[in-house]
Amino acid sequence: MSLPELPSGWRVWNEEPEGRIILAYRPDVFDSEAFPAACLPTIYVTNGSPQRRPGAGSVATDNWQVKLFLEPEIEAIATRYDDREAAIDGAVETAGRFADGEVDFRDCYQVPRETYFAKLDELVGTPE
Repeated sequence: MSLPELPSGWRVWNEEPEGRIILAYRPDVFDSEAFPAACLPTIYVTNGSPQRRPGAGSVATDNWQVKLFLEPEIEAIATRYDDREAAIDGAVETAGRFADGEVDFRDCYQVPRETYFAKLDELVGTPE
């Protein structure tokens, strides 16, 4: 299955045939020079285990997950789907919500990253 057109700013970072997909937001901006590489917003589409223990992600499950990460340990959205096609549609919808400024990324942080937040606000706008 090929991916539908992605919302503005999102790129396919990696796609495994019938496997996981990684989408990246504005890799031209979050390129490790102005911001740490870890600040690259990413969406993972996977049927790997949602457990956080080492190696758990390589264990296939019956469900597919879509997870939006702002950094490796900062998960903004996590949703489950019954199959890969539904998960891909969910990933595109999540990417659109993010690109439209509908994801409140500030609530995900215990310690604010104001410079990062300001750049995200500039790129995606803030919810009305």
